[in-house]
Amino acid sequence: MDLSSTPDAYLRTDNLVKRFDGVAAVDRVNLLIRQGEIFALLGSSGCGKSTLLRMLAGFETPTSGRIVLNGQDIVGLPPYERPINMMFQSYALFPHLSIWDNIAFGLKREGMPKAQIKTRVGEMLDLVQLGDYAQRKPHQLSGGQQQRVALARSLAKRPQLLLLDEPLGALDKKLREHTQFELVNIIEKVGVTCVVVTHDQEEAMTIASRIAVMSRGQVLQVGTPREVYDMPNCRFVADFIGSVNVFEGRLTEDEPNYGVVETSLGAIYIDHGVTGTLNMPLAVAVRPEKIDISKTRPSHVARNLFHGKVCEIGYLGSYTTYIVQADNGQRLKITEANTSHHASSGITWDDEVFFWWEGSASVELAS
Repeated sequence: MDLSSTPDAYLRTDNLVKRFDGVAAVDRVNLLIRQGEIFALLGSSGCGKSTLLRMLAGFETPTSGRIVLNGQDIVGLPPYERPINMMFQSYALFPHLSIWDNIAFGLKREGMPKAQIKTRVGEMLDLVQLGDYAQRKPHQLSGGQQQRVALARSLAKRPQLLLLDEPLGALDKKLREHTQFELVNIIEKVGVTCVVVTHDQEEAMTIASRIAVMSRGQVLQVGTPREVYDMPNCRFVADFIGSVNVFEGRLTEDEPNYGVVETSLGAIYIDHGVTGTLNMPLAVAVRPEKIDISKTRPSHVARNLFHGKVCEIGYLGSYTTYIVQADNGQRLKITEANTSHHASSGITWDDEVFFWWEGSASVELAS
């Protein structure tokens, strides 16, 4: 993929490869990242996302390929010559220095005049709302506050590119959820281009404007959180991002405006053409929250209507999860939002139920 002529390719990688002992940790990765974008590299441990981030930072040298930042190929530049800062999961704050001195450290190393350092550090402390904590040591701050100090230190040198390696991984779940929004607000105020590595799907979807899903060193799909969630392009992406029900079958009808896949559950209708070969194997994915469920057969539903029996129920506060065994023996997951304090479907264990979904909720999957 040639991205050289793309006007908004502020950061791009061209066929980037990194091999260790002959094994590709990063395998022909092509990315285009726009200026001011928060871009997430999402994948499980060992997928190559951290290796890719380290190549952007200059800590690893590509086996082949290019990294172009703002029109300049930076592969040959050492880390200290790249207009890039990286924030690590551990934050790497100096324990013996005050918060003020931690933020000022890189500026002093660059030889910035004292008056400018004072102004810049003050701006960063105001940005992360830690002005009252300037003289404290890192151990006197909470995990969320330490995270903000590390971010302020990374932004103080005004890098062209900010790299975040699992930036919220050291925080507990509740604090992590709160800090996600703070992090986005701070980065957007500064306007810096940001690449963040995470294995947490919810974190990626909250923080990023676009996501690259990685597996085995390759990028499988790039898109907005909505695109990646609602329109996964393969089985791995569908299964990795959230929960999904997958139905195996064969394509029996393929018209310009709809398709039908025959499965052991029954005929599944898709509200668009598949552009495939009749009788080809094809899987269909449906998200649990896209499925409706009822004890009575809905008279208005003609397609994608099936029958089963409730095996398990889980009440999770904002929604209820049903595990239903369909008539073909397949177990599937259905979630129903608890939108009202008194709302109840009346469905309980061992009830026979009908479940259905719109044709637009059916997504065909590549293997």
